[in-house]
This record gives sequence, structure tokens and C-alpha cells, in this order.
Amino acid sequence: MHRAVATAVLAVGALTLTTLATSSPVAAAPTTSTPLVSQASVPRPGLVVRRNHPDVRVPVRSDTTGEAVLDLQVSAPGTDWAVSGRESAVVSIYVDDRYATDVVVTGDAPLDQQVALGRLTKGPHLLRFRFAGERSAEGASRVRVWRLSLHTYDRTDPQYLALRYAPILYGRNLPSLGDAYQNAVTDTPLIAWHEVGPAGQPGTTRITYSIVWSNEDGGTNTPALMARWGRTTDIEWVYALDVDANGERVPGSDVFQAPNHETRRFAGSYEDGHPKLQTCTSNNNVCDVVDNQMRFFPAALQTRPADKAREYLMDVNPWTYLVMAKELIREGKVEPPSPNMPSTPEVSDQRNYLYAVVEKTTEGPNSGSSWVGVALGVRLTSGETIYYSHHGEPTWSLQRDVPAATTVELPAGTMAEDIAEVSVHRVVVGTDTGAAVRVTGIDRGFLLGEDYLPQESFLSWSGEVTLTPERPSAVVWRR
Repeated sequence: MHRAVATAVLAVGALTLTTLATSSPVAAAPTTSTPLVSQASVPRPGLVVRRNHPDVRVPVRSDTTGEAVLDLQVSAPGTDWAVSGRESAVVSIYVDDRYATDVVVTGDAPLDQQVALGRLTKGPHLLRFRFAGERSAEGASRVRVWRLSLHTYDRTDPQYLALRYAPILYGRNLPSLGDAYQNAVTDTPLIAWHEVGPAGQPGTTRITYSIVWSNEDGGTNTPALMARWGRTTDIEWVYALDVDANGERVPGSDVFQAPNHETRRFAGSYEDGHPKLQTCTSNNNVCDVVDNQMRFFPAALQTRPADKAREYLMDVNPWTYLVMAKELIREGKVEPPSPNMPSTPEVSDQRNYLYAVVEKTTEGPNSGSSWVGVALGVRLTSGETIYYSHHGEPTWSLQRDVPAATTVELPAGTMAEDIAEVSVHRVVVGTDTGAAVRVTGIDRGFLLGEDYLPQESFLSWSGEVTLTPERPSAVVWRR
């Protein structure tokens, strides 16, 4: 296994990075006398990429040929994803003058970002950071890069395959939702990941790639998203392909999730083996024809354990909850703070919710117009009221028999120690089919802190309760 690390360092001890500031749109490759170092650290105040200033150039070296990933910690003073007109600053990143990706920076607190750069050859390279003023909020003036490290994964690395075929995602430009740069202010791609499983032919493997967007402007309404999916981000698989025993793409095997959630054969173009896709609907389905100027290449190194909900990727990237909450505030999707009414279905401040994952199995078929779901209930130490995840709307209960995330809206100011009991409830949609539901676990349960970031999970339960028409509810956790 070989993962080469090529990193730029600024003024660390005796090592100094030469940062070339030039207005020339094309820069020559660094000469052999340019210091190229291998320690991952950019000390305060870090790199500063400014509006109407020369691009910032950072020479690096890769010790191998392979797929490159850039880890960044970035902030944009004066921006706030929750405030219209101050949403973000955008930095466009180039490698050897090849446009690689945009990075949407959503606030003045440093957040971690991981992006792919595509294929790099062994040897010196030049990274270029451009402040994309035309894509940034008018008041945004600079982006700070607090930390920067570049890793190149060669063919011997087990993570190479996932990077080799990861999609490049172009921005959305629906006229009804803004200009060509609308992903700088809404439904921005946050993270990507991959999953590996068996394919249809012996000796082949299927790799599936998914994206988390900050929200979805179309599709499921916001209260239903909170109840049925436990978040208001949009999580979709976007591209899948089969690879053979040698790691080569099986011709004709690659597909993408097209509008109306259809699975279609990919017929678009590739860049060094990476398919080019574009977000093309208000609910973030994709097309294989691209015509947008923004480009996102989130690294797909991360994966999801088979026994975890898809929201696991948000849990291990907790800053996604912050961006999610701020977008709801800015888009006016949060009810006024006073009076806070947990009994109404309208979405309130995201810090008022318990975020949980339920594990269950339904005995017998469970689809069509009549089915049986599960809702989560919470009782506080202060009384007997039970707050339900589905807000009394049967179709907002959990139908799917996989680890499923949901939320329960609670009175403002509720703390973990205020929660006395958690219960599970059988919910009938349409005609009661008589199906029993076996609930076997609550995987995690947490609240968001004042900073909109997840607090430590305090709720975990495993066991078995069977919900039936005769016994439709059961308490599974008590303080």
C-alpha cells in the first residue's frame, strides 16, 4: 500500500513555503529550487485568498502517481449561511492550472472540507486558489485556509478504486431557483461517500456513490423530512458502476439517479475516468449532460458501515448539521421562536429536536396504500405529555426496515437530562394489515448544542419489543 503525502507548509520553524502571488492566469511548474515539504501544517493566520487580489499559489510534490485528495480547514470572515446576502465565499481550486473544484465556505468559523483533485502524476505540482468573486456573496472579501494537506493514493492502496471512479458534480442552474451560481447559496453539496457490494456478474463488484446536499428546494416538505428522515439535508445516491477483478470498469455497467429518481445508463463524458454529472432538479437528482460553470469534486473516501443509517455520514461530519440548520433559518422554514409549539408540525429551531435512529423489522409485506409504520415518543421529567416524531401524521412514521433516522420535536430549552422516557408506537396507514413490527434498537440519540453541532449521544438501547394491534406501544428506554 502506498499513500504519498505532499503538503505545503508556511513558516514552520526553519521551513518556509514560497507562495507565488502573481496575476498571470498561467503559472509555470515550480522549479527544483522551490521548497517542497512533506509536513501537513499551515499555521495561523494561514493562507488568505482575497477578492480582487492575485491568486494564491502553493507548490507541492507527489511521491507517486494516483488519485489526489486535498484536506482543508477553511473559514470566510463576514459570511454567514443563515443570512441572505452573506451566505458564502467561494474559492476555485486549480491543480497545474486545471480547474478541479469549487469550495463553498459558509461562515467565519473554521470548518473541515475534503475535496478530490483527480489524477496526479509523480513529481511537482502547483495548486492555485482563486477567490471566485462572481460566485461569492457581495460582502465576502476573503477566505482563510487554516490547514492544508494533499494525499495521493496509488493503485496499491485499497482506497484507490473508490477515488478513481468518483463522480464530478456540476452545479445546478434551474432558472426558477436563481442564477448559474445557485449552489453557492442553496442546496450546496457538502460531502460524498462510497459503498461497495456485490454486482450481478461473478467476480465483479459494485461501487455506489452518494452525496449530501445542504437542503432540497423541491421534493419532500420540510416537516416530513424531519419526521421520516431525521434531517433536512438531501441524501441521494448519484452514480454506480461495476468493476471487474482487476478494478476496471465493466463497460455499460455505470448508471446514475436521473430526474424522478429513475435509474438510467450513463451516457455522458468522463475526465480521467471520472463521470461528469450535474444537479439538474430542485430535489437534487442528476443528469449526465453538463453546462454549469460551478464544479464540485467532494472526495468519496468515506464509507458507511452496513448496519448504520445513511445519516451516519452526517454524524461523523458534524458540521453538516450546522449548515443544515442555517439554511432553514435563511430560507424562512423555521417557525417563530415564540410561542414554540412542539405539537404543531411546523419546523422549529433545529436545537429543539432529539435526533435518533430506530432499528426495526416488519413482519410481512409493508408497501402500497396500506402499511404499518413506527413513531418514536418522548416523555419529559416535567409531565405526562408524549411528543411524537410523526406529529400525528401517519404517513410521516418510519416505514423502511433499515436503520432509520427520525427526530422528535421538544419544547425549547429541553436538555438531555430532561428526557425521562423514550417509547415506540405502531402507526397504521390506510387499512390495518395486522402486521407486527419488531423493534430491536435505538442506535443513537442526541440534541444539538447552542452552536448547532451534535452533542454527545446519550441514548442507546438494544433489545426486542414486538408491536401488534393488541400491543401498539412500548417504552424502550428510561432514565
